[in-house]
Amino acid sequence: MKKLKLQNQSYKALLQNFKEWLDILGYSQSTVYYMPIFVQEFFYWLEQHNINSIDRISLTNVTDYYRHLNERCHERKSGGLSKAYLNKHQSGLKKFREYLQKHGAKTFKIHLRWEENDPLKKEVLTQSEIKELFEITSYSSGFLRTRLRDKAMLVALYSCGLRRSEVMNLDMNDVLFDRELIFIKKAKNFKQRYVPVNNYNLRILEDYRYEARPLYPTTTNEAFFINRYGNRLAGADMAIRLQHLISLTDNQELKQKRITPHCLRHSIATHLLQQEVKLEDIQQFLGHSSLKATQIYTHLIKTI
Repeated sequence: MKKLKLQNQSYKALLQNFKEWLDILGYSQSTVYYMPIFVQEFFYWLEQHNINSIDRISLTNVTDYYRHLNERCHERKSGGLSKAYLNKHQSGLKKFREYLQKHGAKTFKIHLRWEENDPLKKEVLTQSEIKELFEITSYSSGFLRTRLRDKAMLVALYSCGLRRSEVMNLDMNDVLFDRELIFIKKAKNFKQRYVPVNNYNLRILEDYRYEARPLYPTTTNEAFFINRYGNRLAGADMAIRLQHLISLTDNQELKQKRITPHCLRHSIATHLLQQEVKLEDIQQFLGHSSLKATQIYTHLIKTI
């Protein structure tokens, strides 16, 4: 159904903005790809029924649309659409509703069975929760090298606001200790930038670089963050270590949150806004190509 062509320019613009919103918030590539396709199919159905504005969508329209999906034949297989596929459509439409709500737009009603258990919800940690994670790194492993790496990883993901991929691609020469900067040479859309590091966080990175990293197996790997085998630390490794840190806390609210490495980037952006840092400065810090991308966090902060 991704080949369906929309005629309504407003729907086209909303679809593109929705996709950018998902991408900026760090959803997986599959989510960024498929969620807009589900919404595009909904828009196409609306056009066929002469509903050319979001303001005109009623609960009856949504109910009729899902009745249509239940009756629709599978394009490649015999029979109708699977329950799993229908659930993905519902999840996609709910996520689009959330996008509209976060941007102050009028939205539509839809009944969802998992309204309070959205698997795609992006969490933001409080400043006290971030502090708790940093404190846990003092006993997060029996190995000093791992404890120092855990702490440096938090600095990169939270304090420096780096994307997971940027942390993965960070090389030894990219951390400019003398200039108090981190050089991001493999940023999103092949863009480069410098990220400032204050003295406190710089010392944490130095402790890892000069005290912990030499304790790992001898390697010619230029990666700044390496695993126990001396290879470049993978994104999955960071996610596992983050979950391990969370598992060590007694904070039940924190444990119930679905925290990923990218959530730390959301958190620092939110905390900077709470401290009334200018949007333009946050834009530069995060490496957003446009201020529009950074403004998304102004909508996130209203839900906290």
